[in-house]
Amino acid sequence: MRGDGTSFTDHDVHRILRQMGVENPEGEWFRCGVKEVRAAVRAVRERREVNLNRTESFGMRPEQADAVAKTSSYFRAYRAENKGRTPHFLWNCKMRFGKTFAAYQLAREMGWKRILVLTFKPAVQSAWEDDLRTHIDFEGWQFISRTSELTYETADRNRPIVCFGSFQDYLGKSKAGGIKTHHEWVHAINWDCVILDEYHYGAWRDNAKDLFENEDKREQAYATGEGLDYFDEGDMPITTGAYLYLSGTPFRAINSGEFIEEQIFNWTYSDEQRAKAEWNDANGDNPYAALPRMVMMTYQLPDELQMVASQGEFNEFDLNIFFSAEGEGDNARFVYEDEVQKWLDLIRGAYSENIVSDLKLGKQRPPMPFSHAPLLASLTHTFWFLPSVASCYAMRNLLAERQNRFYHDYNVVLAAGAKAGIGVDALPPVLKAMGNPMETKSITLSCGKLTTGVSVKPWSGIFMLRNSSSPETYFQAAFRVQTPWTVRNADGLSPNQVDILKEECYVFDFAPNRALRQIADYSCRLNVEESNPEKKVEEFINFLPVLAYDGSSMKQIDAAGILDIAMSGTSATLLARRWESALLVNVDNETLRRLMGNAEAMAALMSIEGFRNLNQDIETIINKSEKVKKAKKETSDEDMTREKKKELTEEEKEYKSLRKQIQEKLIKFATRVPVFMYLTDYRERSLKDVITQLEPGLFKKVTGLSVKDFELLVSLDVFNSALMNDAIYKFKRYEDASLDYVGINRHAGEAVGLYDTVLSPTDYQQTFVNQA
Repeated sequence: MRGDGTSFTDHDVHRILRQMGVENPEGEWFRCGVKEVRAAVRAVRERREVNLNRTESFGMRPEQADAVAKTSSYFRAYRAENKGRTPHFLWNCKMRFGKTFAAYQLAREMGWKRILVLTFKPAVQSAWEDDLRTHIDFEGWQFISRTSELTYETADRNRPIVCFGSFQDYLGKSKAGGIKTHHEWVHAINWDCVILDEYHYGAWRDNAKDLFENEDKREQAYATGEGLDYFDEGDMPITTGAYLYLSGTPFRAINSGEFIEEQIFNWTYSDEQRAKAEWNDANGDNPYAALPRMVMMTYQLPDELQMVASQGEFNEFDLNIFFSAEGEGDNARFVYEDEVQKWLDLIRGAYSENIVSDLKLGKQRPPMPFSHAPLLASLTHTFWFLPSVASCYAMRNLLAERQNRFYHDYNVVLAAGAKAGIGVDALPPVLKAMGNPMETKSITLSCGKLTTGVSVKPWSGIFMLRNSSSPETYFQAAFRVQTPWTVRNADGLSPNQVDILKEECYVFDFAPNRALRQIADYSCRLNVEESNPEKKVEEFINFLPVLAYDGSSMKQIDAAGILDIAMSGTSATLLARRWESALLVNVDNETLRRLMGNAEAMAALMSIEGFRNLNQDIETIINKSEKVKKAKKETSDEDMTREKKKELTEEEKEYKSLRKQIQEKLIKFATRVPVFMYLTDYRERSLKDVITQLEPGLFKKVTGLSVKDFELLVSLDVFNSALMNDAIYKFKRYEDASLDYVGINRHAGEAVGLYDTVLSPTDYQQTFVNQA
């Protein structure tokens, strides 16, 4: 019993013991002494933070220091020049960057005392809490969360306070539509900074859904980000001096122009591995040494195995079909169980159909994950990413059968379905199955759980056994295996010696075209400073080598090879879809204002069928969107009458509908660009030059716009030229095949024009021939 009359249970004490790092092998048993138990009981009874030993003293790596310097400099300059306005800044940094530690160091640099961390993924709480409680730099700082004993009321206001919660926690509405009573204090404080963690969930939520479509609704809600619907920086019912956004894959936020160059700090996988390779030992121990290099190995399955699953879209091999399953629990079975069994034999080098070819190849035969000695030694703990809960159960059941005795040495963990736990709750069984990972072997089966926001050091390989709709989802999962794994004082005699147990980690994929498309797409969107797609891919795979087995031999693929395979694995239909993207056109209020302020541009668009009422529509969008925003900001939900709320809802629907209509009409215009490209013969010139100088008449016929009108719209940023460059590049790579007929290519040696730039023959073809 507490002094205030409230009670607590042993579960509260257990939670504190776990926070203290006490081992909890099973049930209610903990490996600790009386001292630790007393400290935990005292922390619960007195509603205060538990005292942990601060054992960490590491400093910032160079890139973390650069991020802090650039961000603090921007915040200070912005405040000086924009009184009364709130700055925002984005860290576009790969997984394993150390965002929590760097963000806390930024807070120290800025002198912040009140920090609110809002996340779309509550699972990341442990990272935020651990850094604050264990590092000597944050002595005296206080951490408050939904599960902490410390509350804002009991905290020491003279010391820094970090408050962590999900959007649903702090911005969620009560049943009456107002602020939840027990969270009113959050809205009353003027925070020094609001940090928005895992921000990509706000940008790729639709893409993330397909990863969890076979999990239950609670897992889907957890996985796609809690409280997303409550977030709008402009309407936030919280006051703050600054916003800091953190994400490993914020592609949509960057492409949409939400952040400009000076508001972004970039740190990519390539940057990390380059820093690792170029580190000067004279400056001390290499801080990147423990970060493993990733290697992708793709395998083209034998024709007889591919045949059953080459019925997906565009007749491409479909992993979701190949690993599809029926039934539940112990009764789950693969639809194509014979083929999946042969796949299990294949990856351990025991596929009977390959015996003759393997003998012929001898030492040249491709390395299979569980037969190649170096790989076998590395892959003691792996993650298998399957299409559905049924597939996970079917794989567990198949691995347990007598013919698969090889796999019986591995502890198979099922991290799928409601029984496995929601989100991070699925992690303890995985860690328990590993025990002492130096002495055990394990295979974790999942169809979505544990693919984001978790770090499992012993995982050294991931098997991509399902389709993925976007590079964000693909690489969020893939980077799980890049978590460093080191051990200190392994022999018990060298307290300062650190051994690196994972020098490399592996991504295995059995749908090569799909895998290489993801590489091409991810690397092109990752590097925002380079304009040549081939150079972007080349830089990325310089540090993430891609080995491809084509059925006869395994070779390393260069940048041109990846782009060629990625492009040839697509279709004209897929390329056309790029021209239907909402990202190609800008319809935010600022762009619409510029458009409306230019009489000539408005007249040009209004002369085209479908844009007759454009002027009136834009006025409605701007006026009503700002009216709704102002009303929401000035009046709380509880004070707003039902009639007023209904009126605002109707106005919001109206301006959003009009904005969508204008967007769709502009996209319809953009889809005419490929038609124009197809008709014009000036392949070597930039499309902008062809439109404005060479074939203005043809452009007018195809699109309905004159050259002058088009230039006006471009100058007003109605069209996103960076994305148009990318779409045109992919169109021309795909077009290459049709230009080479019976060995004659009349465009050979010519430059290749994109939208507003031209690639020289050298840039375009420099690594076109695969030299690997």
